[in-house]
Amino acid sequence: MASYIEGSLLDDETILHQGNISLWSMFPLIFFGVILAPVVIGLVLLIIAYIRYKTTELAVTNKRVVVKTGLISRRVIEINIAKVESIEVQQSVLGRVFNYGSLSIAGTGFNQAPIPNISDPLGFRKALTQAQAK
Repeated sequence: MASYIEGSLLDDETILHQGNISLWSMFPLIFFGVILAPVVIGLVLLIIAYIRYKTTELAVTNKRVVVKTGLISRRVIEINIAKVESIEVQQSVLGRVFNYGSLSIAGTGFNQAPIPNISDPLGFRKALTQAQAK
């Protein structure tokens, strides 16, 4: 099964960088899911964490930034590379230690688009900045 991003690529569009949600940001769900696994609620927490991880897609292409979240209720953010004005990286102390954080991408004509809890937010920002330079 092709991912949402691969299925939405334009004819001459290529993926330059793919990101994903950080497992560290889901630590409470996973921790309590494992602890409570013998009880039904533990399995529900683990299933929620798995679905959240598998249904979040992040990519920088040579034309745009694409962020897709959700399984049943889907949220998609697509921003043309040329329209991106600024990228803000937010990392807590734990985020810096475990290399995860949030990005806020501001573009022309709309407010900031938040991208929470991604792995290697500085690498994602670098890929986006390099794509803009090309």
